[in-house]
Amino acid sequence: MQNLTILGSTGSIGISTLDVVARHPDKYRVVALTANRQVDLLFRQCVQFKPRFAVLLDVVTAAQLRAMLCDAGLKTEVLCGVDALEQVCVLTEVDAVMAAIVGAAGLRPTLAAAKAGKKILLANKETLVMAGHVFMDAVRASGSALLPIDSEHNAIFQALPRGYNGDLKGNGVRRILLTASGGPFRNTPIEALQHVTPDQACAHPNWSMGRKISVDSASMMNKGLEVIEAHWLFNASADDIQVVIHPQSVIHSLVEYVDGSVIAQLGNPDMRTPIAYGLAYPERIDSGVAALDLFKVATLDFAVPDFERFPCLALAYQALRSAGTAPAVLNAANEIAVAAFLDNKISFLSIPAVVEDVLNALPVNSVTCLDDVLEADACARRAAENKISLLIK
Repeated sequence: MQNLTILGSTGSIGISTLDVVARHPDKYRVVALTANRQVDLLFRQCVQFKPRFAVLLDVVTAAQLRAMLCDAGLKTEVLCGVDALEQVCVLTEVDAVMAAIVGAAGLRPTLAAAKAGKKILLANKETLVMAGHVFMDAVRASGSALLPIDSEHNAIFQALPRGYNGDLKGNGVRRILLTASGGPFRNTPIEALQHVTPDQACAHPNWSMGRKISVDSASMMNKGLEVIEAHWLFNASADDIQVVIHPQSVIHSLVEYVDGSVIAQLGNPDMRTPIAYGLAYPERIDSGVAALDLFKVATLDFAVPDFERFPCLALAYQALRSAGTAPAVLNAANEIAVAAFLDNKISFLSIPAVVEDVLNALPVNSVTCLDDVLEADACARRAAENKISLLIK
């Protein structure tokens, strides 16, 4: 029996994780669930899975959930605040942590889980983007097992040799091919992108995701963050990672070897596949995902990404090559810009403009500890907010 803490249980990854868990009650037990503000959904999850703990960030919503659980006669203990997120990650009884909180908020609890030597199912991009050096050092020091859950990195993990040791050339790997759907605007005239709405940007053609991630997919910042993730997960340089536009989202990523072989992982675009793989690794379990019908798919298309159409992808490569605090600055500026776009304060094309301005304005410092990352993050957020305030005057 594997005991789980699920960070971000009310998000799309958390919901998919619980769906897989529910299919295998003999293998998995939920110890803790956490959410930001979706009280009603978290309550229903508590009723079904009866965790020992439930965590909400807000005092008011935590009190509301506490009352609902009491009325239902459930013994789940409700905790509140950022410290509580870390607390439920390091519990002695917890074997594995699903890190599915979107954004910088997921950094501290995921790092706490790494330091505690937990098995980490990593679905939070920002942990590696912001603090890859600090996080990977913690993983190595504690002996924590790290399993990527993003469909692309999970595919690469499956296509690399078992027990891959971080040496691409030593394992005969020429490069990593990171696939991207291209999002909803891959064929939209560039001049029309100035006028797209948040709802249009969130209408992903293949995946069901939260609004922030959907906007990142539309701008391809999501893929840029994944390039930085791949650097840390697989010890790959920017030149070792090629993004490939693949609209069907059937091939989730590929690994090209020096002998000419290219190994790909294919499947329907459903996050339950990588989640099930991470939960059961090195075994495999039923995920509830329908079998891939190759005859129905019929055609697979590929294209080189256009940096003029997707400047956020180019900015991510720039931040990776700059190293140090640059990826944290990139991520923070993007979070602020995307939030402003979703609030209809700035245009879609203003997102990369804000990110580029902040990335070029702030110095790149070395990262030796988490405080270095958090300071860069805070500075970048202030700079992005100042830039946005000038845009909307």
